[in-house]
Amino acid sequence: MTAKLHPETTFVHAARGGLAHSPAIDLSTTYRIDDLETGRESLAAQAEGGEPVGTPIYARLHNPTVRRFEEALASAEGAEDAVAYSSGMAAITALLLAAKQRGDHIVAVRPLYGGTDHLLASGLLGLRTTFTDAADVAGAIEPTTSLVFLETPGNPTLSLVDIAEVVAQASLHDVPVAVDNTFATPVLQRPLDLGATYVVHSATKFIGGHGDALGGVIATDKSAAKSLRQIRIATGAVMHPIGGYMLHRGLQTLPLRIKAAQRNAQKLANLLQSHPEIEQVFYPSMGQDAMLCARQMKGPGAVLAFEVKGGMSAAADVMRKVKVITPAVSLGSVDTLIQHPAGLTHQIVTDDAKEAGKITAGLLRLSVGIEDPDDLWKDLKQALGVSQSKHSDAAVSWPVMWTPKSQDRLTLS
Repeated sequence: MTAKLHPETTFVHAARGGLAHSPAIDLSTTYRIDDLETGRESLAAQAEGGEPVGTPIYARLHNPTVRRFEEALASAEGAEDAVAYSSGMAAITALLLAAKQRGDHIVAVRPLYGGTDHLLASGLLGLRTTFTDAADVAGAIEPTTSLVFLETPGNPTLSLVDIAEVVAQASLHDVPVAVDNTFATPVLQRPLDLGATYVVHSATKFIGGHGDALGGVIATDKSAAKSLRQIRIATGAVMHPIGGYMLHRGLQTLPLRIKAAQRNAQKLANLLQSHPEIEQVFYPSMGQDAMLCARQMKGPGAVLAFEVKGGMSAAADVMRKVKVITPAVSLGSVDTLIQHPAGLTHQIVTDDAKEAGKITAGLLRLSVGIEDPDDLWKDLKQALGVSQSKHSDAAVSWPVMWTPKSQDRLTLS
């Protein structure tokens, strides 16, 4: 009988079976083959994307530590299976190569992470991509369309896409939908429950949570996972077992970190919204996406963006002046990071992509960590060049939008 558990319990206990309290790290690159016929059978099964039979043969084919992380992530996303890769972009590349076997055309909804946008726009994988708005997905689909790809919340302006609506459009043409769920994580959003076929994560971010492990992962059904695993075996984009161990460990504290960082982000988003040096604040629970956020997500998350007055020079000045906040790319760590999308993560995308994503010269993206929010706010204020005497830090009650309810329980299989 399958138990219904709260997220905190699910994430801690997923794929932790065995005698040891802490799962072991298997660093072996090769494995004994005591029986040739069994070895042949195992190799044949893995070449088709299946599980090893007895011996894993070779670490490029299978690693037990990485497999435990995959099983844990699949449980968190409510998926049948998951396949891990050496990085988030390696995972997206494998997903696109798998799609190419069905057709050479992709429909993508902007905004997307700069690396994803560049890979799709460049045609490096021999795929044609039509970039469109979420409302026009059905009209962009062609006879050879093999995948609809979207990211929500979107990088870097946190714009939301109605997953169920996109799935409904794609289903008219029997085209699968992939959702980059990196910003929300399975704590706040589960795209498979809304009809998506694939969920993609840069596990480097919130899942790892400490900025010390690189990886990507795709959660999906067993059939699709086999195809993705075949591509990983052929291309060699394998996750290192130490990375698999650390990402599995990070997953166990994910709900707690998300809740703490989200509380800080909500406070900072509200304070920044009334700051005189800020043109606009982008956060899922604010503005036109607020109703969709409430319907589709369990909370707005821990990433926000804001546009400063004065363009790139003013934005660069803020990055230079912060003292507690770290000026660096990436996101999802326990420490708060600030970066300039137009000059860094999205520098390589086209001007059209920047315009579609509202990526202006004055835009800064803030990945909020779990520090004391008062320290973060004081740091932002001094970096923005406004004296502390002009703005009160009076205590305010900042509600946490995400609270576990009975209907939020996940299945631990």
